[in-house]
Amino acid sequence: MQDLNFPKFDYRFKSTENKVSIFDIIRKKFVVLQPEEWVRQHCVHYLISEKNYPKSLINVEKELTINDLKKRYDIVIFNPDGSIFLIVECKAPKIKINQNTFDQIARYNLALNATYLMVTNGINHYYCQTDLEAEQYSFLKDIPDYK
Repeated sequence: MQDLNFPKFDYRFKSTENKVSIFDIIRKKFVVLQPEEWVRQHCVHYLISEKNYPKSLINVEKELTINDLKKRYDIVIFNPDGSIFLIVECKAPKIKINQNTFDQIARYNLALNATYLMVTNGINHYYCQTDLEAEQYSFLKDIPDYK
């Protein structure tokens, strides 16, 4: 797999039926290793090891409904009170991040009301802070560490 713009981490692979899987420490299971999953796993480990977010507050690949359509978010970090702190949208490294990517995470945020947004393809990372009342986003250099 391609090197990404994240710190290295210790991962576990397994191979079955000609498919390689990687162990997801949040879902506690092996998942088929696709380019987007490679980015997602790096991002999860980055959020835990570099930003100090507790595993217990992280959710990966869950379904949500937006305008009667079923969608799946990549990563969500909750606040201890259950509100949503951060939504992460992961793309495969070859996918260029563009306005459509930001529109996608903005649509998710209409349902989730997160304070922060992160979009990454493993190479480029973008961070925003939301002002839900003013319906505005401001770009940041990074997301805050867990306090």
